[in-house]
Formats: sequence, C-alpha cells, structure tokens
Amino acid sequence: MSNQDKNTGFSHDKIETSNFLMIVLILVVVAFGGLVEIVPLFYQKSTTEPIKGLEPYTPVQLAGRDIYIREGCYNCHSQMIRPFRAETLRYGHYSVAGEFVYDHPFQWGSKRTGPDLHRVGGKYSNEWQRIHLINPRDLVPESIMPAYPWLETAKVDAGSIGANMRALRAVGVPYTDEQIAGAADEVRNVSELDAVIEYLQVLGTHLK
Repeated sequence: MSNQDKNTGFSHDKIETSNFLMIVLILVVVAFGGLVEIVPLFYQKSTTEPIKGLEPYTPVQLAGRDIYIREGCYNCHSQMIRPFRAETLRYGHYSVAGEFVYDHPFQWGSKRTGPDLHRVGGKYSNEWQRIHLINPRDLVPESIMPAYPWLETAKVDAGSIGANMRALRAVGVPYTDEQIAGAADEVRNVSELDAVIEYLQVLGTHLK
C-alpha cells in the first residue's frame, strides 16, 4: 500500500495519531450505544406505567424523601431488591420498574452498607423508626449508622414544597393544582423526623 493510500480516509494511522479525532469518534460510539440501550425503555409499558394503586408522594412524604436524600441515606441504603433468592428471602418481593415511575431520582443500587429499604414500609412502627433515627444504638447496639437527633427539632421547609411538586409535575408526576396549592399547609410545623418516617413507611407498600 502506498503512502498516498495511507493518508486518505479514516485510516488507523490517522485516527490513532490524532487525539481530537479519537475523542470525537469515541464520543460518537458511546452516544450511539447509550441511545440504543436507553431509548427503547421509554416505549416499554413495564417501565413507563405505574403499577396498580401507585400514588405520587404526599407533600409530607415528598419532604421526607428530600431530607432522606439530603442526609445521604442513599449512600448506605439502596432501594432495589434484585430477583435473587438470597435477596427476596431477606427483603421481600423483588423491585419492579412500575414502582419507581414517580421517583426522580430513584434510589436504586446494589452497594449496601446498611440493609435495602425498598420494602421497609410498615415493617416497623413509627415509634421504632423515631428511636432508631434519633440514636440507632438504642435499638441495635452493634449498629454503625449515624444518629440524626436534629431531625426531631428541625421543621420542614414549607416554602419550597410547592416548587418541588411543580418541578415533578413537569416530568410526569400527576400532581393537581389543588394538591400543589395546599402542600405548604400540609407540611407546616411538621418536623423533619416525622417527614422522614412518613416517607419510610410508604416504601414498597404499593406492590401487592
């Protein structure tokens, strides 16, 4: 092959010796591969339609979820039970996509420092959750979970909940104008601890 032939088109030599061209082609390949995997999911009913009985979070539950994310609880607790016998025996029925339609962002993952919380709703009483959040070692002496005593006295930010719900409605959560208008009154004077408990108690309860 002559030198003239090597310098024409997208030869290996030309790609491998040009950083810019290599980066552009890598980005094109990655973008195409991502689209091939992601786009079909938007057209599958099992991933875009809520399961029967699923309701959007109430204002108090939504505030609790925001606090849960703010405090970094998702770093140790996933909310995705995989369809493996060892997991379903310990945590309950495996997670299905239709349960997370209204979660933005969802709390999936498989790295667990603490147990998965997807089916924790109703597993313990509100008082158990209260004591556990204030000081986990009062109930589980060997626990390494941090304590969150300030949640008991801190109040939910009533001024931001309406904006949060409007933002979620923009991405498909079916909140009504009436629900958004009344959200601030529902969360006013509610402690952050009570809001987190309300959120935890609804997790995984819609799948029958």
